[in-house]
Amino acid sequence: MSLARRALLLAPLAAPAIASAQTGELVVGTWGGDYAALLASEIEQPLLRPRGLLPVHEVGTPAARKTRLIAERSSRRASMDVVCLGDADTHAIGQMGLLEELTPEKVPNLAKVIPALRYPYTLPHIYSVRAILSNPARMDPAPTRYDQLFVEGLRNRIGFSDLLFTHITESAAIAAGGDEGNHRPGRGKLLEWKRLGARVYPSNEVLAAALKSEEVWATIIWLGRAYMWRKAGIPVVARIPEEGATPYISCACVPKNARNKEAAFAYLDAMLDPRAALGFAERMGFLPTTTDATLPLALQAEIGLTAEQQAKLRRQDFDYLARTNAETLDFWNREFKG
Repeated sequence: MSLARRALLLAPLAAPAIASAQTGELVVGTWGGDYAALLASEIEQPLLRPRGLLPVHEVGTPAARKTRLIAERSSRRASMDVVCLGDADTHAIGQMGLLEELTPEKVPNLAKVIPALRYPYTLPHIYSVRAILSNPARMDPAPTRYDQLFVEGLRNRIGFSDLLFTHITESAAIAAGGDEGNHRPGRGKLLEWKRLGARVYPSNEVLAAALKSEEVWATIIWLGRAYMWRKAGIPVVARIPEEGATPYISCACVPKNARNKEAAFAYLDAMLDPRAALGFAERMGFLPTTTDATLPLALQAEIGLTAEQQAKLRRQDFDYLARTNAETLDFWNREFKG
């Protein structure tokens, strides 16, 4: 047993345990960093430990969590009770029949989730939306549409994170008249960016450094990132695309063969508690997914959506993405980056 696990298990309980079906140790597969720290400080310590739940974090990559879920599909008991993944990943794993279908009967707070963010196998925990970021000193007015990013003034000054190849391709497709179920028109637009000298960076963090040095003046990335980067002194403003905002949802799910399923449902319900929303919004710039969570007005103005923008949320076609992801990546690597 790791020292981290021992520390979690030895932490004192703040109140007597409730019914045994929702108590005891449960394993949460998650990202590390701020996300794991906020799970502990905003959800586990105040909402779950007083009830007798003892969450243990298994920190790793999303790819490793997906691989483990698939590898354990025939096992009597999975090694994780709650699994944190992105929206497309949970949809793909759910389509394989490996996840519990989540309903308000199992997770009551699901009834309060914004309709556009609801999926059957997914607890939508927090979300942000795809935004156009630009340097206000170099681009005035700031671009507000994807099709405004294909201009000579951005030659050698537009850059993207390699990790977001699917999202950049979809944005290019929207600019070319395609949509969530047809990315093929985006290929020509990607080649336009290539001719303009678009740069591709290996991670979000390296892209942030390029924005800070003004090597890059514009990009497409999550609104939450813009919030965090502005706090770090990076000169960017963010605009929600007029074509409509596409959400990225940080999700949680429960394997069908989870060891402590009732405790897992209780954990998911606590993830949607409005009292936990503020910490994630302040630290990560991500929005709550439920209608009963409110943020301070100044923070809401910086990372939130207007009612009109929320009504125009675009839903990704995860089945289409699953069918075309390998082909999209091949074009991205060979034709766009090559």
